[in-house]
Amino acid sequence: MNMYKTKKTIVDSITHIILIAVAVTCIFPVFWMLSSSLKTQDQIFSKMTLLPETWNWSNYVTAFIKADFGQYFLNSVFYTVVGVFFVVLISSLAAYAFARLEFFGKNVLFYMLIATLLIPIPGVFVPLYLLLKSLGLLDSRLGLLLCYISNGLAFAIFLIKGFFDDLPKEIEEAALIDGCSRFGIYWRIALPLAKPALATIVIMNSLTIWNEFLLALVVLQDKAKMPIQRGLMVFQGTFITDYPLLMAGLTIATIPIVIVYLLMQKHIVKGIAAGALKG
Repeated sequence: MNMYKTKKTIVDSITHIILIAVAVTCIFPVFWMLSSSLKTQDQIFSKMTLLPETWNWSNYVTAFIKADFGQYFLNSVFYTVVGVFFVVLISSLAAYAFARLEFFGKNVLFYMLIATLLIPIPGVFVPLYLLLKSLGLLDSRLGLLLCYISNGLAFAIFLIKGFFDDLPKEIEEAALIDGCSRFGIYWRIALPLAKPALATIVIMNSLTIWNEFLLALVVLQDKAKMPIQRGLMVFQGTFITDYPLLMAGLTIATIPIVIVYLLMQKHIVKGIAAGALKG
């Protein structure tokens, strides 16, 4: 028994040491970014201290003024909010149809949709570029939004359908007897019960759209329409030697989505465990 406890203690200690080491390697670059964003150029290269000697908050003001970070930030907020809204709306409607309605080719259509998850985004750049060009949507906010929405639909439909499949049909039959329409059942019964899956979709797509760079690089050329991740590339090219400003820009791009993730991270695990695994 004592040997078992000793062995368990050793294994637990080694596990904790490894996890702490991994956590430190993940957290330290973020800490260095925050610290460097408050230093001067001289402090970064000549005084290798973890904390700045003087807290130079003006870097953030300069980043907003010189690099139009305010515009990039608002663009990212717009793309994220609108994109996530339409992903949730369209995917929940489609998932309910796949789960509850009977129509020709339903299973074939669903598996074709799921198969698109196997295609990496860079693999569709050429046809996507030609399609947007033929539609006159290149270098437009609408073109980029449509890419973001279509990119998030397949997984969202797969996840929410798992929830709808497990809803007791007796509840819907009782609602139908009481005179509720199909859309009323979707809106008043199915959608509220799928809140964990919807929260997961909101969080994952918020993270994806906020951090997305490649699609914005292909679609947009106008700086006034760029999201913050695409704007960072312009910012880096303009201020390649001004690391405090660059770190301030990176901090501005990082903090909002980290806060969202920390506030809602428990819903990711709950939603995936209860939805995707069932699907």
